[in-house]
Amino acid sequence: MNFIGRISDSDIGEKEVICENPNTRTAVRVILINNDNKIAILHKKNKNEYKLVGGGVDEGEDYEEALKRETLEEAGCKIEILNELGYIEEYRGKMNFKQTSYVYIAKVIEDTKVLHLTQKEIDEGSEICWFEPKEALNKICECYNNIKPSKYSSIYSTKIIIKRDMCILQKYLERKF
Repeated sequence: MNFIGRISDSDIGEKEVICENPNTRTAVRVILINNDNKIAILHKKNKNEYKLVGGGVDEGEDYEEALKRETLEEAGCKIEILNELGYIEEYRGKMNFKQTSYVYIAKVIEDTKVLHLTQKEIDEGSEICWFEPKEALNKICECYNNIKPSKYSSIYSTKIIIKRDMCILQKYLERKF
């Protein structure tokens, strides 16, 4: 898979903290396209956050299985994976944490219109929204300076997530397949 980028403390205006033997997590993200060529964005209303659909890979899952599960949970959609976009690394130095997200492009083959959200996602006011790709990038960029913390995550972590998803969408918009 191609390397998309690296996001760290300095990308959000923080002093760079080097991770030493960090806690790690592997995740998947999706550029999910519907029949109108719009992409799915998870909007967490109570945090004023817009982000890509995706999440952690469970033990024993491969990336594609995790992607299909996460997409069904967060977007209510069954998918066909079209292509790999690449992978992105995020380093949260203050937390001594490194996450690698593998990013795919997929199309909706069935929209069940039923989300299976975690309690955290429910408490944060999560809903799925569909936007033209450039509009999705604009929504993610615009929320960066207006995000609110939740009892689950700090503004620090959310800013890293937003920068990650901005980088992913910019790569998607520049792609040549």
